[in-house]
Amino acid sequence: MEIITTDITTLEDYLRGQGWLKKEERVVAVETPGAGNMNFTLRVRTDQGSFIIKQSRAYVEKYPQVPAPADRSLREAAFYTLIDQYDMLKVQMPKLRGVDKENYVLNLEDLGDGSDYSFLYQKECYLKENELEEIMNFAVNLHSNIHLASTDIKIPNREMRKLNHEHIFVFPYLQENGLDLDDIVPGLREVGNIFKQDKTLIENLQQLGERYLTDGKTLLHGDYFPGSWLNTSGGIKIIDPEFCFFGEPEFEIGVTLAHLKLAAQPEAIIEGALGIYMERAPLQKELCLQFMAAEILRRILGLAQLPLSLNLEERFGLLQEAKGILV
Repeated sequence: MEIITTDITTLEDYLRGQGWLKKEERVVAVETPGAGNMNFTLRVRTDQGSFIIKQSRAYVEKYPQVPAPADRSLREAAFYTLIDQYDMLKVQMPKLRGVDKENYVLNLEDLGDGSDYSFLYQKECYLKENELEEIMNFAVNLHSNIHLASTDIKIPNREMRKLNHEHIFVFPYLQENGLDLDDIVPGLREVGNIFKQDKTLIENLQQLGERYLTDGKTLLHGDYFPGSWLNTSGGIKIIDPEFCFFGEPEFEIGVTLAHLKLAAQPEAIIEGALGIYMERAPLQKELCLQFMAAEILRRILGLAQLPLSLNLEERFGLLQEAKGILV
């Protein structure tokens, strides 16, 4: 496997070998397009334009100690292929310009210098109504159009689901997992132990985790949260579907609701998100809230931490709310 680097000379040779540069085109600069977690990602600027190169490796880019399926970029490529016949979906995603299956590299349209919606986790940063509609409508359009009744193509993505399952339903509840929660917020370790020792909670999470691992009928983005929503001059774009799989829409929407809560969005926004979705598509609300609760718990107690502005008391309140849904 050829490892992509920021060295312009070797990168240009690689891109030329893939046929991704025109005859006289030259690479003039490379830069990191954002704070990605999973993959090695570069914006390549040439004397004729720019594009995004994304390589998946056998570990998580942000956490190299965490193994991950090296071929996950090919699942992402399959997602782009599935949405390509639906204008309302592909207009909200980058265009797939090329795939190097041997080295697990994607060549993607550059959506510009937009930032993702991680700023929502800061105090008093709120989604606008039109932004919420764009975000929820993409999810409705995806779930309503691409399912086992509309396509013969399946994306089980089981290895990525196993990775996600471990970090949502298992790792946060291990007594000795190597993560010191007091390094995140002083006092969080003691709070975390309350939930780690709740056998009923853990049993119910195990059952929910098994449900997550079961194949479903609907194509999901798989990681639908502010880090996957890009704020650009052309509106909101959706990126990074490497966790995609055919599952239950309740997981997708539950994760989204969890992040709206973690970002301390007003209750009207959270209810509005549910309302926009349920006006157009069916949803088992109770199951959705259970997945929401699991995501809240893992984001406060697990490895994949967020830039939350919540203090210890606020985190404890969310944890208690999540536990109340699950137990």
